[in-house]
Amino acid sequence: MISALDLLLDEIKQCTLCCDHLSLGCNPVLQVNQKAKILIAGQAPGIKVHESGIPFNDASGERLRDWMGISRDVFYDANRIAILPMGFCYPGTGKSGDLPPRVECASTWRRQVLDSLPNIEITLVIGKYAQDYHLGNGKISVTERVKSWQDYWPTIVPLPHPSPRNNRWLSKNVWFESDVLPNLRLRISQTLRL
Repeated sequence: MISALDLLLDEIKQCTLCCDHLSLGCNPVLQVNQKAKILIAGQAPGIKVHESGIPFNDASGERLRDWMGISRDVFYDANRIAILPMGFCYPGTGKSGDLPPRVECASTWRRQVLDSLPNIEITLVIGKYAQDYHLGNGKISVTERVKSWQDYWPTIVPLPHPSPRNNRWLSKNVWFESDVLPNLRLRISQTLRL
């Protein structure tokens, strides 16, 4: 029996709304199952993810799995973890890295997908675009939001992007590794009953 979520995912996989604006064309990348207990709300796929079709199949994913304290197998178990970027397709490259996620995805698909995930217990909100959508007030910096992680605890955890481009941020904000990550790993372990 095909569920409403399966039908929605089929529509998303065939989406061409912003193809004319994507240098490499459309290739929506997400991982969703209504049984998932953890939601990773990210930015947009990078070029390696676009090429493989596997979310966080790059150095950012390795770091994110380390932050969460889970294996690759657990991470890619859609029954446990949903991965829903703000933009489903690789947006292309700009002057200082990848372009922002295309806005068409969030306005067209996001609410429908989120409404199809009734079992989410914790949402990891990664980077500025996801934080602005999920937490509002775009005037607050990622650093400020991550520093105030306890204000959102235990159902939401704002995180910086795990990209190697953020190595400098991580070295300047050592409190993130000592204060946030141990609590995040414990919460993930409890949620997944590992």
